[in-house]
Amino acid sequence: MIIPIVAYGDPVLKKIAGDITEEYPNLDTLIENMFETMYEAAGVGLAAPQIGRDIRLFIADGSPFADEDEDEDGNPIEPDLRAVGIENFKQVFINPKIIEESGEEWSFKEGCLSIPKVREEVFRKEKIRITYYDENWDFKDEYYDGYAARIIQHEYDHIEGVLFTDHLSSIKKKLIASKLQNISKGQVKVDYRMKFPAMKKGRK
Repeated sequence: MIIPIVAYGDPVLKKIAGDITEEYPNLDTLIENMFETMYEAAGVGLAAPQIGRDIRLFIADGSPFADEDEDEDGNPIEPDLRAVGIENFKQVFINPKIIEESGEEWSFKEGCLSIPKVREEVFRKEKIRITYYDENWDFKDEYYDGYAARIIQHEYDHIEGVLFTDHLSSIKKKLIASKLQNISKGQVKVDYRMKFPAMKKGRK
């Protein structure tokens, strides 16, 4: 089942999410629905707060990065070593905790399904160590780097109540302020289902 993605401006996106237990109701179905929702929206990651659940859960599938051999203008691009192995990166992260971030900071133009039509350069560390439980509740303690690490850091931010726009300079924030306001009002066209804060108040 495809679930509407919560848009910028909804308070749930700024909340620190809470841990869950194995008894969390219908977790398998929720995870399945999250993957279906993410694929419908052509995303590479989706966190539970983005569908209105303030729980520490997110999913990722980096395979689209492995298919990128052209830039936005259709020009061929060189293979990026940071994408090595990304085609096999598909994972469920339950109650994750980033233990360490290391390496050089590198920039990438990030976007977010909750903030459509906005992409900005964000600097993040190239390597992470993270602990989490997978969908079978097996405990994991793993290292990731490159694009996989970036996807995890982006989604991890969501369960900490942080958006990629929070990493931008004050000048950049001012430049996109009107776009963000329009998104919160539902004044943006997207190809997937979204839930805007204005819907709660009732549109006029």
